[in-house]
Amino acid sequence: KLPAMKTLLSLIVLLSAVLPANAAPPTCYSRVLSLSKEITESFKELQTSKAEDPCVETLPRLYLDIHNYCVLAKLRDFVAYPRCERVLEVSELKEKARSLYTIMISYCRRDLVFLTDDCSALENPVPPPIDPS
Repeated sequence: KLPAMKTLLSLIVLLSAVLPANAAPPTCYSRVLSLSKEITESFKELQTSKAEDPCVETLPRLYLDIHNYCVLAKLRDFVAYPRCERVLEVSELKEKARSLYTIMISYCRRDLVFLTDDCSALENPVPPPIDPS
């Protein structure tokens, strides 16, 4: 019984040391970055899915680069787009875009650094380089 107790105690000590390392709170920047990637991916999935409503094809492009100052206008335009209100996925995407905009202008306003204000870069994004491996 004693060796099992030592093993259990060792396991508890090991787990308690590992969990706090992974439980660090996200920074404003990391939250904005992850949410923008999530929104961009959701938009891509929506565009490639067999959408039940043709209005999905008319949505403004939603490529987000949080280092580009124009992303704020892009988010505002997307949220204000008057069509597709009845498509659940679009409503959910608009809600995420609204949240990202709010986080960027309110909570993280002083933590973000915009490296460019090239609005055309958000309309015609450069595809990432292809990994040869």
